[in-house]
Amino acid sequence: MRLATLRDGSRDGRLCVVRSDGARLQDASAIAPSLQEALDRWEVARPLLCELAAELDCGRLAGFPLDERELHAPLPRAYEWVDGSAFLNHVRLVRRARGAEPPPTLETDPLVYQGGSGVLLGPRDEVVLADPEWGLDFEGEVCVILGDVPQGARAADAGAYVRLLCLANDWTFRNLVPAELAKGFGFFQSKPATAFSPFAVTPDELGEAWREGRVFLRLEVRWNGERVGDLEAGPEMHFSFFDLLAHLARTRAFTAGTILGSGTVSNEDRSRGVSCLAERRMIEALDSPERKARTRFLLPRDEVEMDMRDPSGRSVFGRISQRVARP
Repeated sequence: MRLATLRDGSRDGRLCVVRSDGARLQDASAIAPSLQEALDRWEVARPLLCELAAELDCGRLAGFPLDERELHAPLPRAYEWVDGSAFLNHVRLVRRARGAEPPPTLETDPLVYQGGSGVLLGPRDEVVLADPEWGLDFEGEVCVILGDVPQGARAADAGAYVRLLCLANDWTFRNLVPAELAKGFGFFQSKPATAFSPFAVTPDELGEAWREGRVFLRLEVRWNGERVGDLEAGPEMHFSFFDLLAHLARTRAFTAGTILGSGTVSNEDRSRGVSCLAERRMIEALDSPERKARTRFLLPRDEVEMDMRDPSGRSVFGRISQRVARP
């Protein structure tokens, strides 16, 4: 089952189910007005939403045409947005780029931070760049949307708390990161609003591609129409979503509607490209005699796209397609 949130003038939008081909929607607000309300009573709402989606797929319901420009993020605002950094190749490269060593517990203790969740961007929303000197970068990620998670939840049981999956473009102002982290208190200004894919899908929608708490599909990233990344999202995810969830829940519980990110998808094989410019710039600096990067960060009018397709070629989560804009 695939779900989407239609803009209707309200903060949380209107919940819809999406036909399997991604071409049409059906209003699901009679079951739950918003995705958050569906998550709050998932055991009741999920079978009803699945039944509605099945009627749309088989043609008993006509639905209405889907225009991704009319969609919010699946959760336009979330109780929490917690982002991991589970792809260690990315951690090593970006740390090296700013002259910092990875922590000694890199392979045993997950890195996570808490991002802003009150304003989340839809898949076609423009990204406002007030100052190009801030160094705007994109970051392609896979995310899970959680149900209620009790304190002390174990990785072995974590699959029971995963309700939905989606993609994210976790925008970053790279040039603001070093000074913020030097304060010893984490990201804040360097992390603008994160954007999410048009659809959030139940794990069964991925079939065999969802296993061991990872998504074994390729993430395609394009910058101004050029493909800059075609990355395997599963094999090099060092900490699975189940591991990350157990790490989060060690000292506190989490409420339904929490979003958990994988961190930037990254592969050691350079031929697969990148899902963020910081990695490309670091590789360029390592490979050049001058130790300088050639690739610039983003500027107004740049466009970034992210997509993930299943073996049949179907876009699983829909396409994130955003343009950088001036204030």
